[in-house]
Amino acid sequence: MAVVPAWAPTVAFTLLPHAGGVLGSRITKKEIPVWYASLQKPSWCPPNWVFAPVWGTLYTFMGYGSYMVWKELGGFNEKSVVPLGLYAGQLALNWAWTPIFFGAHKMGWGLVTLLLTTGTATATAASWSKINKTAAYLMVPYLAWLAMASALNYRIWKDNGSKK
Repeated sequence: MAVVPAWAPTVAFTLLPHAGGVLGSRITKKEIPVWYASLQKPSWCPPNWVFAPVWGTLYTFMGYGSYMVWKELGGFNEKSVVPLGLYAGQLALNWAWTPIFFGAHKMGWGLVTLLLTTGTATATAASWSKINKTAAYLMVPYLAWLAMASALNYRIWKDNGSKK
């Protein structure tokens, strides 16, 4: 019977969030040059090149935070259902945003998805703070970015409501 190396869970948890980002980037790359480029965006919209490194950093932080919580609670068990369940829920919502906003061009539904993601991510951070403060702090940059992304999504939706 093979033994899992001690570092394997750390790597797996840290890389897991990137899976949705990589899949979503396939949709985004097709839509940026034509559809997204045609949208009116506010002056404070970050340049396109900023998004990939920011999301890469945020996914790494939240992934490592989830590992810290998992380890602190002794793995997948009754105690980890809520904190890791909330995490999984916000991650699924996070991954859903790209196909909704970029794939289906549903800017309003994208905003709804972002607001649900923000609420669930906030609940995740709150639940983690009772288990491991560092893990909760690793969610703070993500929460700040979600606030900015929500404001940006709202502005794009309001300014381009008639564009499909």
